[in-house]
Amino acid sequence: MELNPKWEYVADGVMGGVSRGGMQEEMFRGRMATVLRGGVSLDNNGGFVQIAFDLCHDGAGFDASDWDGIELETCGNGERYDIRLRTDQLTRPWQSFRSDFIAAQEWRSHRVAFDAVEAHKTDARFDPAHLRRIGILAIGREFQAEVAVANIRLYRSV
Repeated sequence: MELNPKWEYVADGVMGGVSRGGMQEEMFRGRMATVLRGGVSLDNNGGFVQIAFDLCHDGAGFDASDWDGIELETCGNGERYDIRLRTDQLTRPWQSFRSDFIAAQEWRSHRVAFDAVEAHKTDARFDPAHLRRIGILAIGREFQAEVAVANIRLYRSV
């Protein structure tokens, strides 16, 4: 199932950090994509820039239990990025379910199986019936981020 995200940019400034960046819809290495760029800084307890979207316009959970995971097509600067999933079960902004990927310098498809995501700062188990938000983050170390996402979808294994 193709997703039609309305991406938004968020940085660590919401918590006092000083990382800077932005996002833009553009032609990136031959494909239309949403591109996240920025400088990740660990100063002032910071450390991330991200693009994210809610699956439902009202922020409610979406039942993704008929699918096995998320597939995204990315390209970038060869750095490691996180994909973060949030469900309506989580109550704190620092809680998530996560995986990572390398944004290679050529377009590649990545699959993130729901049963392989790791819980972060929560005892909750990931339940795809309550999927609310998907984010792509440059996080945790000082570096220049550049990651493009051309497509994102829910997939079923055959």
